[in-house]
Amino acid sequence: MIEISNLSKSFVGQDGSVVTALSGVDLTVHDNEFLTILGPSGCGKTTLLKTVAGLLSWNSGDITIDGSPVRGPGPERAMVFQNFALLPWATVMENVAFGLQLRGVSKAERKRKAASLIDMVGLGGFESKRPNELSGGMQQRVGIARALAVEPKILLMDEPFGAVDEQTRRLLQEELLHIWEQTRVTVMFITHSMEEAVLLGDRVVLMSARPGRIAEIVAGVRPIIRRAASPTGAPASAATSS
Repeated sequence: MIEISNLSKSFVGQDGSVVTALSGVDLTVHDNEFLTILGPSGCGKTTLLKTVAGLLSWNSGDITIDGSPVRGPGPERAMVFQNFALLPWATVMENVAFGLQLRGVSKAERKRKAASLIDMVGLGGFESKRPNELSGGMQQRVGIARALAVEPKILLMDEPFGAVDEQTRRLLQEELLHIWEQTRVTVMFITHSMEEAVLLGDRVVLMSARPGRIAEIVAGVRPIIRRAASPTGAPASAATSS
């Protein structure tokens, strides 16, 4: 469980002025939950995600994961960025296995895990390709597979589909839900799209304009929408696994 308590974060601008990005944020993210965070540009969504990732410090408040305070990045968290952030010289296999290599996993085990995840994200047959040989959607699938390879408890996603076209975005949304249903990793997903937030989220967190605060939390949106969209009225898990 992620507990965020009275979190505030300010930056000092180039002109010396102080900009408050987050103010008094209180939020609980439950284990295995898919939580989407929605708000206007500049409201502190990415700042919030980076503090949970341990990539940014904050001015006041607390963040804990399973009761342990966040002091920096940790192996239980992995992040997926909007700009893919792949190694341009490395193959799909090498990119997916990169985090495992850093952790000292054997070559055979790296290859086994990476191959399984490459298949899971629908890139079987592309193992030897490099990023410049892939479409934007395919590159983002590599990024998701790379994040999952280290078996994180928490997947932090910063507008991961913002750089792809609408058709690809919809396909990736469906694939991400399918992957989440298999792994049940806890997800915090940042988006500026209301439609995407509603489609994906178990709960949708609505943030106010800067300084970012939690304006509202809408519970149970994704399961209700997906059950209604199913022609058989089946539960969400059954509707997405077909």
